[in-house]
Amino acid sequence: MTIRNWFKFFLNALLIGGLVTGVFGLFIRWDDAFSQYFEAGQWGEFLAAFAFMVVMGFTISVIAQMGYFAYLTIHQMGVNIFRTLTLWNWVQLLIIAFVIFDLIMFRFRPNAETTGQIWLYVILLTVLIITSVVVAIVKANLTKKHALISALFFMIVISTLEWLPVLLVRADNVDSWVTLLLFPILAVNAYQLLALPKYNAKSEVDRLKLEERRKNRREAASAKN
Repeated sequence: MTIRNWFKFFLNALLIGGLVTGVFGLFIRWDDAFSQYFEAGQWGEFLAAFAFMVVMGFTISVIAQMGYFAYLTIHQMGVNIFRTLTLWNWVQLLIIAFVIFDLIMFRFRPNAETTGQIWLYVILLTVLIITSVVVAIVKANLTKKHALISALFFMIVISTLEWLPVLLVRADNVDSWVTLLLFPILAVNAYQLLALPKYNAKSEVDRLKLEERRKNRREAASAKN
């Protein structure tokens, strides 16, 4: 990928993370972060709280982008270690099952002290899985069918790893942060998975155009000589 296209890719992912976190934060953390300023008419503090959410989204976006490029390396290593993509796909399915089991038994279950929390974690897990399946299907349709398992692995396993730090926190109102941060992670990861091939294709076109311009300049210089 060329520097120009990488910058566009990075900036778009950054904006998606900030926008999703800011908008969802208005609803999910309204009572904790916004309502008191809205009711008191303290618009400066209200905007500052919103800006904090956006910056938090920027941070999540950067983490998600680091996770994506780390996954690209892991994926290539997995194919090389297990020799065939088929065997690597089975390993990825096994890891997906383990991660979902870990989420249920060791992340959600210990924190589900009330019926409301149980339903919250059920909904979050459902959002994670359904979003991942939909994105993986779209990815497979846009590229190749064998990309389905790898896309599913990235959306579930890598997204969970990026989500894990807030899942490990034990504090008041942590459920709102657990809920909020899932959405920018999924949004940025979905964007990266689906948009990267387009930017790679643009980079290839840009390289071909650059080579053509260089060739033309060389031919023009030779003609002058």
